[in-house]
Amino acid sequence: MPELPEVETVVRSILPLVGRRIVSAEFRAARILRGGDPERMAARLAGRRIAAIRRYGKFILVSLSGGGYLLLHLGMTGRLLLGGAAGKHTHAIFTLDRGVLQFDDSRQFGAIEVHEDFPARVARLGPEPLEIAALDFARDLRRRRTRVKALLLDQTFVRGVGNIYADEALFRAGIHPMAITARLRQDRVMRLHQALGEVLTEAIAAGGSSISDYVDAEGRQGFFQVSHRVYQRTGEPCVNCGTAIRRVLVAQRSSHFCPRCQKR
Repeated sequence: MPELPEVETVVRSILPLVGRRIVSAEFRAARILRGGDPERMAARLAGRRIAAIRRYGKFILVSLSGGGYLLLHLGMTGRLLLGGAAGKHTHAIFTLDRGVLQFDDSRQFGAIEVHEDFPARVARLGPEPLEIAALDFARDLRRRRTRVKALLLDQTFVRGVGNIYADEALFRAGIHPMAITARLRQDRVMRLHQALGEVLTEAIAAGGSSISDYVDAEGRQGFFQVSHRVYQRTGEPCVNCGTAIRRVLVAQRSSHFCPRCQKR
């Protein structure tokens, strides 16, 4: 599933659409729609101008003129593409006064919503990991008593972090994914805050990680996957000490770590 860096890259690639007017919207698969039938949702969007586009965690929030929001979630295989011909996995087409934006999703796990008020599911998300102060991060983390990897994946704790960047940040901070948050020393939590910010910033600069289907709106792949130090490197040598990378399940998710460099 695209995480914060991938979604941020997609948002940046469609920012030129700000100011464009939505002439029409066509929805070809009801499964990806939330809270309305295709014709009604299309009617609510027609004639609205795109006032702003920004990322909230893993969501893309399009603010519309006169109030209202178009909320998009890419799911596991969703893509937003500018122009081009529609294909068999194109499930939404937004025709603009200049240009076309398409939503492709081979597995239809993505979501499209239209709201008149700020979406409640977005409002419930935790703070932005690139903006939360270190002391606030440390305070909130040490108040919990859970596995640190599970907490990083909790979107009410910080929004936008998923499996890839949780693994990579924990490795850089030297923290085992199964460490209990309440037991972590303050200095280790501060290192985690720093590591999380660094890995997310580097991944955004690299255009995200293209592991399977992810591309930006211009069809360009990211290349941060070549910088992964632990994620999906089970059995390969640690870049720091040479110990074989291991894999465990935390919160029903695969977690990759170095048993020597990462301590509980």
